[in-house]
Amino acid sequence: MEKRIFTLFFILIITSVYAQNETMKLTTPPYLQKGDTIAIVAPAGILKNRKHTIDKAKILAESWGLKVVYGKNMFNQNNHFSGTDDERCQDFQDALDDPNIKAIWSARGGYGSVRILDKLDFTKFKKHPKWIVGYSDVTAFHNHIHNLGVETLHAMMGTSMEEKAEEIVQTIATFKKALFGEKLSYKVAASNKNRVGRVSGELVGGNIAILASMLGSDSQISADGKVLFIEEIGEYKYSIDRMLQSLKRAGYFTKVKAIIVGDMTKIKRNTTPWGSSIEQLILEVIPKDIPVLFNFPAGHEPDNRALIMGREVKLSISKNKQCLVEFN
Repeated sequence: MEKRIFTLFFILIITSVYAQNETMKLTTPPYLQKGDTIAIVAPAGILKNRKHTIDKAKILAESWGLKVVYGKNMFNQNNHFSGTDDERCQDFQDALDDPNIKAIWSARGGYGSVRILDKLDFTKFKKHPKWIVGYSDVTAFHNHIHNLGVETLHAMMGTSMEEKAEEIVQTIATFKKALFGEKLSYKVAASNKNRVGRVSGELVGGNIAILASMLGSDSQISADGKVLFIEEIGEYKYSIDRMLQSLKRAGYFTKVKAIIVGDMTKIKRNTTPWGSSIEQLILEVIPKDIPVLFNFPAGHEPDNRALIMGREVKLSISKNKQCLVEFN
């Protein structure tokens, strides 16, 4: 009798663990098809004198057979922002709730997405998920929606069309591939700063400043057992260190499987030299047994490859030969 009770108890534990693992898998929104509609909205920074650029983004999407609608308040101006919080929220909410819209593409980042997060109702979105696309300040959405159990797309925004055409070939190509469900696989040049290893895990992360700003909120993500991607722009090294130290103290790096380091762009020079490289600064906060891949082409440079946040990614990291980043 005791043996049967023990066996039943063991089966229940295994079933419970299996069920938890199953529920941890994020939902993949439907991939786009020709004829689908996407909405371009501006949840953050102002789009002053940039309508021509956004029109170019619209033309690009239309060349793929997609229909494009604009948020009705997208070109409004409210000091730093593209409209008031309520106006930006309304555009995003309309796109979330409209069943005909299959993806929401951010016109630009800057700052402001966090101001509308708690105003949004994701009830319909959770029932009928769609792709949320952007990077930088859109990290706030990537994190928040990750906790809702849905994959998102870290990729180019409308203002990326301001870059030279020859410099954004892969940026555009990988964005299209991700939207239409083609497999993403990257070869990355080796760095002697890399920490080698082969590992796979669910991809999370984004802009370091936004990751740090999410700490303590419902939008804070866990990096436990996951692959963490980070990138940054326009910060002093001491500021980057402060944010990384905050993430470290919050346990971000304790159980992470690996780190992918994207572009560290336009790092400012302080009057008092920091005294070490960005690579050293990052490696100091990461446990020594954690693989780290540097120089992945994603972030605030023209070459900004698409990443599927919440999707399992396989890494093969070396110091002296090409490294592989493959999405399942």
